[in-house]
Amino acid sequence: MSDANLPDPHLTDPDPLHPAGHGLGRHAAIPTGAVPTGTGPDGAVPAGVDPSLPGVSGAAPDVTRHDLTFTGTAAEYFRLWIVNVALTLVTLGVYLPWARVRTRQYFYGHTWLDGQNFEYRANPAALLRGYLLVGALFGLYSYATQRELYWLALPLIVLYVALYPWLVWRSLRFQAANTVHRGLTFSFHGTAGDSYVAYGAANVAASVAGIFALPWAWFMQRQYQVRGLGYGQARGHFRGDVAPFYIIGLTSLGLSLAGGVVALLLGGLVAGAWSALSGELRAGADFEDLIDGPTVWIFLGVAYVSFLLLYTVAWQYVRGATMRYVLNNAELGGVVRTGATFSPWGLVWLSVTNSLAQVVTLGLATPWAAIRRTRFILAGVHVRTITDLDHFRGQAQVPGTALGEAASELLDIQVGF
Repeated sequence: MSDANLPDPHLTDPDPLHPAGHGLGRHAAIPTGAVPTGTGPDGAVPAGVDPSLPGVSGAAPDVTRHDLTFTGTAAEYFRLWIVNVALTLVTLGVYLPWARVRTRQYFYGHTWLDGQNFEYRANPAALLRGYLLVGALFGLYSYATQRELYWLALPLIVLYVALYPWLVWRSLRFQAANTVHRGLTFSFHGTAGDSYVAYGAANVAASVAGIFALPWAWFMQRQYQVRGLGYGQARGHFRGDVAPFYIIGLTSLGLSLAGGVVALLLGGLVAGAWSALSGELRAGADFEDLIDGPTVWIFLGVAYVSFLLLYTVAWQYVRGATMRYVLNNAELGGVVRTGATFSPWGLVWLSVTNSLAQVVTLGLATPWAAIRRTRFILAGVHVRTITDLDHFRGQAQVPGTALGEAASELLDIQVGF
């Protein structure tokens, strides 16, 4: 819940979660006297909410906070993970959809909100068909590039670029339609056209303008995800602004530049120490001798590894800071608002140490790392509501196809749902 805030210009009161505000934001219920009883701030009851509820009928609402909890354990998940890996290898990848579904069912089933856990109800057989199609196209592309059949590879690249926003849209619909809480399914109401703006035009702008447009692309994509989200008949709303994404991007850029300097310094320090200890750095030795020896390779190796590590730190900071900002600026149906208190820097440290543990254990620490990361994030996530979550009304959902989900898994499309 899954592939990550600042002042809200839409709030009508400085602190809407206290009695002076009587609500959760621009779409929240208004106290008696502000608007006719039984209506919201625009004169209508928020979609998906029982009109008889306090705060909707006109009575001042009480804000209740529900902390998310995660009950999964590394030992328990390791048994599931090792079986998934073994069966995927034995079946030459055919079991992969079942492995993905079982993994999500485990993490969803161990995530609890207000005494109820989440459910994931995807059909592995449907995913398999999508996996086979996407896998066949990817295999055809690999074959074309190896044989230098550019007349075949180029159209496949163009096809992927053209379909990328559509695949993201289908993936979001599929993930939402198969996510359940308290017997109600989530839904995604974003359109394919909006996806081509958020994941097509925005990505093109980021590719051309770099750091000047990349934060805007992050903003457009997260806004698209949150605004399209639905639960029962309630719809999502994103209260965030683009400016904080630029702050996150500039911080990441600073980390990357500093990482480059530190990488060069570390490479030079280690290479210099090696030259001194090995005797390469001796009187009369010329520059060509140092270049031809192992010193330069030690310098390049240490600098490269150091830069990769610090670049990872910068990217993990972007993911953590973006996730926290989005959670602190998302609301549902005008009566439910999410919040996050975890530290992005804490998530960076956890991600780096997780990666090191996975390298040292040759991947055997992967289950432990996944549980550790999930527990850290969910321990810092909460939901504030002015209505009982049992009062949300459901509606019939049109399930999405599994093709987009298969593509997002196999091609590592980070939709961040």
